[in-house]
Amino acid sequence: MRIAVISDVHGNRLALDAVMADIEQRSVDSIVNLGDLLSGGVQPGATADRLLDLDLPTVRGNHERQVLETEPADMSRSDLLARNEMTERHREWFQSLPLTLVPAPGVLAFHGSPTDDLTYLLETVGPDGVRPATEAEVMERLGGAVGHSLLLCGHTHLQRSMRLTSGSFVVNPGSVGWPAYDDDQPYPHVMEAGSPHARYAVVDDVSGRWEAEFLAVEYSWDAAARIAEDNGRPDVAQALLTGRVSH
Repeated sequence: MRIAVISDVHGNRLALDAVMADIEQRSVDSIVNLGDLLSGGVQPGATADRLLDLDLPTVRGNHERQVLETEPADMSRSDLLARNEMTERHREWFQSLPLTLVPAPGVLAFHGSPTDDLTYLLETVGPDGVRPATEAEVMERLGGAVGHSLLLCGHTHLQRSMRLTSGSFVVNPGSVGWPAYDDDQPYPHVMEAGSPHARYAVVDDVSGRWEAEFLAVEYSWDAAARIAEDNGRPDVAQALLTGRVSH
């Protein structure tokens, strides 16, 4: 089986369209979307319409929950832009999304961890910044989900995989639409892909065990950055153009 895995589109319709065109050339059996769909600085409304048309198996990310549950006065700029462009149809779609799903036998898809959409699964943040998580940390965060042969996570925007001694294979496909961001929880840190490409992964089990191919797709990131600038998000524009956070 060949599965294309996308995550963290963050309202970047231009990046999404480029990734979908690339996927069409790769003879996949299915496509799974790991959440954080609209919130960002680009085109949340247009992205929602495109994703609804695609009708992909999709899990809820932290930004979907935040848009539904946070009062507008308390929202981040990214969530507020999404909220302001969403229709009632978009909101109903958000409300229908599950925290986890099983897109194929033995495969579990989720955004952060199987129980928490804000957990970094394959990275650990400390006072000195971000490092790859240890297997022990990943196992603890997975809890009972380690019984699945393939575990698909997003949230950190970094392409990474880990094969656990239990036999499970964990894959983060990276971010389709937002290659770099910063956060101050639990400590100040940055997540940077290092280039502006739209990222995703294709996983297959033709070898007898799951393997991952990480892909980086060119698209019109200059145009996406201009839209972000027009939306008052020069920080997002900088990330889209460089894959790095402005310091």
